[in-house]
Amino acid sequence: MGNRGMEELIPLVNRLQDAFSAIGQTCDLDLPQIAVVGGQSSGKSSVLENFVGRDFLPRGSGIVTRRPLILQLISSTSEHAEFLHCKGKKFTDFNDVRQEIKAETDRVTGTNKGISSIPINLRVYSPNVLNLTLIDLPGITKVPVGDQPPDIEYQIRDMIMQFICRENCLILAVTPANMDLANSDALKLAKDVDPQGHRTIGVITKLDLMDKGTDVRDVLENRLLPLRRGYVGVVNRSQKDIEGKKDISAALAAERRFFKSHPAYRHMADCMGTPYLQRLLNQQLTNHICDTLPALRSRLQGQLLSLDKEAEEYKCLNPDDPSRKTKALMQLIQHFGLDFEKRIEGSGDQVDTVELSGGAKINRIFHERFPFELVKMEFDEKELRREISYAIKNIHGIRTGLFTPDMAFEAIVKKQIVKLKGPCLKCVDMVIQELINTVQQCTSKLESFPKLREETERIVTTHIRERESQAKDQVLLSLEIQLSYINTNHEDFIGFFRVYLSPLTFSPQVIRKGWLTINNISLIKGGAKEYWFMLTAESLSWFKDDEEKEKKYMLPLDNLKVRDIEKGFMSSKHVFAIFNTEQRNVYKDYRHLELACDTQDEVDSWKASLLRAGVYPEKTTVDGEGSAQAESFSMDPQLERQVETIRNLVDSYMSIVYKSIRDLMPKTIMHLVINNVEEFIHSELLAQLYSSGDQYSLMDESPEQALRREEVLGTHAALKEALNIITDISTSTISTPLPPPVDNSWLHSGSLHRRSPPGYSVPKKHPAPPAPSLPVRLDAPGIAPVSNNTDTTNTTSRPKRVPPSVPR
Repeated sequence: MGNRGMEELIPLVNRLQDAFSAIGQTCDLDLPQIAVVGGQSSGKSSVLENFVGRDFLPRGSGIVTRRPLILQLISSTSEHAEFLHCKGKKFTDFNDVRQEIKAETDRVTGTNKGISSIPINLRVYSPNVLNLTLIDLPGITKVPVGDQPPDIEYQIRDMIMQFICRENCLILAVTPANMDLANSDALKLAKDVDPQGHRTIGVITKLDLMDKGTDVRDVLENRLLPLRRGYVGVVNRSQKDIEGKKDISAALAAERRFFKSHPAYRHMADCMGTPYLQRLLNQQLTNHICDTLPALRSRLQGQLLSLDKEAEEYKCLNPDDPSRKTKALMQLIQHFGLDFEKRIEGSGDQVDTVELSGGAKINRIFHERFPFELVKMEFDEKELRREISYAIKNIHGIRTGLFTPDMAFEAIVKKQIVKLKGPCLKCVDMVIQELINTVQQCTSKLESFPKLREETERIVTTHIRERESQAKDQVLLSLEIQLSYINTNHEDFIGFFRVYLSPLTFSPQVIRKGWLTINNISLIKGGAKEYWFMLTAESLSWFKDDEEKEKKYMLPLDNLKVRDIEKGFMSSKHVFAIFNTEQRNVYKDYRHLELACDTQDEVDSWKASLLRAGVYPEKTTVDGEGSAQAESFSMDPQLERQVETIRNLVDSYMSIVYKSIRDLMPKTIMHLVINNVEEFIHSELLAQLYSSGDQYSLMDESPEQALRREEVLGTHAALKEALNIITDISTSTISTPLPPPVDNSWLHSGSLHRRSPPGYSVPKKHPAPPAPSLPVRLDAPGIAPVSNNTDTTNTTSRPKRVPPSVPR
């Protein structure tokens, strides 16, 4: 291929591509697209062909390019072309490519000059190109011909705008030299999408076809109608040259001779021609790459940092060295022990922010789950009172007892203590399961060595199960100890003497507190009102509020019963009533006291609390009910008082047992299980691993891990190499700054529609813009002397500005 301007950039990009390929990634340079925009028959396709260095585009008079051609250049070891609409077919002869473009264009648009916005996608693979996208667009026309629609001008403009409005598109605004530049539609479109001129380059074609004695020197010197990036003149092959099979290399040589020999252009010949345009675009691509490198470097550095620790660990492990295996085994077990201890003690370096685990979860079991399991053992109040009454009667036997038997108390207490076995053993099970989960979490770091991980889990789990059995035996022993002796002399136990003998010094036990509404007070006396109630074993009191400073009333519980009341039609409250069995007033002049709650559950809860205090429901038995129920509620007042006494004593003593068990369970499990397991891991685990078999086989890597180790080490080395390449490119690649802005207001003024003759000099009202800060090839910087051989038809006695150039 003939694009020598790109040859310097190809090795640079290839080095980057190779570096990224080594780490299995793509180099996202996202090189700019190059769109060629111009009028009909302005030489756009010829300019485009020069980048590829091959003849492959249709030629002729009139409108030839009637569909957008998206040409993707792809660097490859072989040279061929492929069309998207001909998948799998490779074209090695570029004459066939030209014919296929014609045929595909006619297939969609017909043969009578029709146009279409549906693009033709062509890929050219070659070792001499960069990964670029070139776009050949239909020429701008104003008068429809053939099958073209009446709005052909607007359709082509919209088609062009779809491509050039992208920020990643360089615009080559092509204008023939024998046309007035001020009327260039290509420059006008470029100005609409690129007002600052960052990505627009003016291209002047057909310089060899101008009338004798005329030239566009002022335009090429960027003095007449200036652009920020200036203009580049090119001489393309004529239709006669193309038909005569004149190759591109011969055409480039002829172009060079033209600029060297022409009196108006020879002083700027080094800044004209297709090779210079290629170098100019080459510099734009280089600038783009330089702008992209910092982001690429940052991404690679982040990946390298994430692999540093893992790569360092793999470097220290040589799977073929027995001594290194032994050392690695000891280090892994040591790290496992430390990790287990940190997770249990709560000083882990990896804090889980999603859920509780390890020591935190065990702490929750000790102080939340286990107490909750105890609370769930709430007694069925009716059943408990029935059991107490049966116990009292059975102890008295045929006789009627005068005093409350303490044997009944002991029998009920022992029965409640036995019920604690379930929650206590469940607590041990929950802690053991959490320990096993913690071991599995810690051994996950040993997944590189599956045999070692499996053996470690087996040994530690077996030891935990052994300690579980001992812990459960100890818990059951603790409960047996509680059953062996009921200590009624405990300092926190209320005792019989407090119940009977010290009513003045003993504060009655508070059974329940809460808000209730007195529902049956008349409106004259204030209506229903909510109060704070406190129920004890002797009385029901209510206060103005929960601060309990202003007591409204205290109602003794003697001879009180509870009665259900149906919910009112318009009432949202659930109501029950308290009344006196001797037909006395309960409160002031009220025979009964209606108390209301928000829910039925609250009503049931208050009724159960009143039952504990000795306030029983009203007898509503009907014929045929079981004798057991009738018997349970047919107690004499003395038996009722004895039941209530034992009920309060059981509550007092069981609270002591609960407190003792809640304190003892964590200590037992910590001593017999958790602390023992930690000590076992630190002192005996390694010895048991050695005694279990061949310790070297424990350190065998899994196939996946061996592959991972090679991948990490390879990627780590490739990342370092890629960073070194990027550093070399950054230091060796020179980025050319963007030329300074110019006065391009002419694109918005009426001059765009004003006819100017070819070779028009700079008007006085448009002073020459300052020369761009780029190197020039003349004796005086920015100034060119008038040549003796210059045609006097288009020269003046003043010096000329030199157009901007880029380093070759």
